[in-house]
Amino acid sequence: MTKKNKPKLAVWKFASCDGCQLSLLDCEDELLTLIGRIDIANFPEASREVVRGPYDVSLVEGSITTPHDAERIHAIRRISNVLISIGACATAGGIQALRNFKNVKDFTNIVYARPDYIETLSKSTPISEHVFVDFEVRGCPISKPQLIEVISAYLNGRKPNTPPHSVCMECKQRGTTCVMVAKEIPCLGPVTQAGCGAICPSYHRGCYGCFGPKETPNMSSLSKWWSQLAVSDPDIVRSFRAFNCYSDACRKESEAYEY
Repeated sequence: MTKKNKPKLAVWKFASCDGCQLSLLDCEDELLTLIGRIDIANFPEASREVVRGPYDVSLVEGSITTPHDAERIHAIRRISNVLISIGACATAGGIQALRNFKNVKDFTNIVYARPDYIETLSKSTPISEHVFVDFEVRGCPISKPQLIEVISAYLNGRKPNTPPHSVCMECKQRGTTCVMVAKEIPCLGPVTQAGCGAICPSYHRGCYGCFGPKETPNMSSLSKWWSQLAVSDPDIVRSFRAFNCYSDACRKESEAYEY
């Protein structure tokens, strides 16, 4: 009987802060369990050793911001059986997608002494705008349990079980009083996908929307409630232009309040 080869996992980085890759490295006990079942074939953050593809599962962190990266993601897609984008940068363009609302040349002219040396795209875009993505793991940074669940699901040939509900459900589960109802603090929890454990509301602060819009979020209704809490239009725009500013729902709602 021939010995079956272990599935090969690759981790790739594009424009990002590396936080989501560090979250993967932080899964110490879980990774030790997975090591016996998979080969981590390409993960520069963890090892200089590289095993050539094709790869059974590729995890991709970061957004596409340069012509070179736009070509590279297609090459990665071709050698990956399953491609999973991880984190707000890879799934929604990241905080760097704030440049999408302005002319990027205005920034390069201010920051760089020789802007003519800078070769960049006009927008920072998620991986899914360039290639087919099998699954997205949201968050800034990602949730370690969600990441392990998704990897385990694909290794076992089943559908990942990640929560589709809002952060409000997490507040209720941990017994946290609603900061918007009790203290009139603006909170993105009603429209944000669960995954963080409702950390900010537990410290009496509104949710910042780190995990991006949940399924069918009613952004316009939330903005109207915020207006009743005396939140100004510029502050509403700023609230929707954070980690997931170029996700479709956040982008449209911020543009509706922009003058």
